Amino acid sequence: MIQVSYAEIESDSLVGSREREHQLLDQSIAMMDKALAEGPQSLAAVEAMHFTVRIWTHLLQDLAGTDNELPDDLRASLISIGIWILKEAESVRQGEGGSVEQIRDITMILRDGLQ
Repeated sequence: MIQVSYAEIESDSLVGSREREHQLLDQSIAMMDKALAEGPQSLAAVEAMHFTVRIWTHLLQDLAGTDNELPDDLRASLISIGIWILKEAESVRQGEGGSVEQIRDITMILRDGLQ
């Protein structure tokens, strides 16, 4: 009989969670690439911003949770980045000049930092 410790399950869960976050950020980046190709007022841009806002809303909720084990300074930095992304995405969505390219670039940096 195979016995797995709780710590191993917890570790696997964290790895799985990071992988899912990585995949979602990949999908967001791909959608933003399409939006950049089709223009800031395209349906692709609206869909990319909507998807990105949904991801970051979830990530912000997780970062603000009391059970999040990231160091406080890292959590605060990621929350600040997330808030900026939400504001920038809303500017794009409203046609007020936000930058899909900047959101994509920041998302790529964060995605590449996931381990």
